[in-house]
Amino acid sequence: MTKTLDLSKLVYDLAKAYPEVIDVLYNIGLKDIKKPGMLNTAGRFMTIPKGAALKKVPLTEIIAKLQDQGFEVINHANS
Repeated sequence: MTKTLDLSKLVYDLAKAYPEVIDVLYNIGLKDIKKPGMLNTAGRFMTIPKGAALKKVPLTEIIAKLQDQGFEVINHANS
């Protein structure tokens, strides 16, 4: 089964569909994702591209890590 990760969706929704996304994002430098309540607050309006820009983590690096974990990453051309 292909795990499709749509970068236009909210982090909260992606994490609910694929909980392993939280560890991938944490390990790449988006440490706030594991702070208590962060997923339920900021995650409800934040996308991965917005979080990457905010934390100055290259989106290409995040996409590569997600692909390494077996995700098909979509909607990143306009991110």
